[in-house]
Amino acid sequence: QVQLEESGGGSVQVGGSLRLSCAVSVVSGSIFRIKDMAWYRQASGKQRELVAVISDERSTTYADSVKGRFTISRDNVKNMVYLQMNDLSSEDSAVYYCSADCTTRIDNVVSRRDYWGQGTQVTVSS
Repeated sequence: QVQLEESGGGSVQVGGSLRLSCAVSVVSGSIFRIKDMAWYRQASGKQRELVAVISDERSTTYADSVKGRFTISRDNVKNMVYLQMNDLSSEDSAVYYCSADCTTRIDNVVSRRDYWGQGTQVTVSS
């Protein structure tokens, strides 16, 4: 099993910046590979939307609403994915979730699926 845990959320003023982190961990003895890693967000009363995704080759894509302001990155040594958010606006207020497309091998059983964190709140105020 794979676990994801987000951190770095909080309150910030319009125009400010935040950096979100997501730690990916796996049970002892498991071997896994992580392909795409992504950040999603869900504002109150709205559907969850994809914010940014980064592949295992570090190819990135962004939602139009965050292009030029957000940067997704990953550290394969630390098994971390980050989201640097700059020039924040009230429209960015949401719960942010990280996800990872993981392939695991446990007792010679190979499985691939998306895993999700619990989310971290980002509130942008004026």
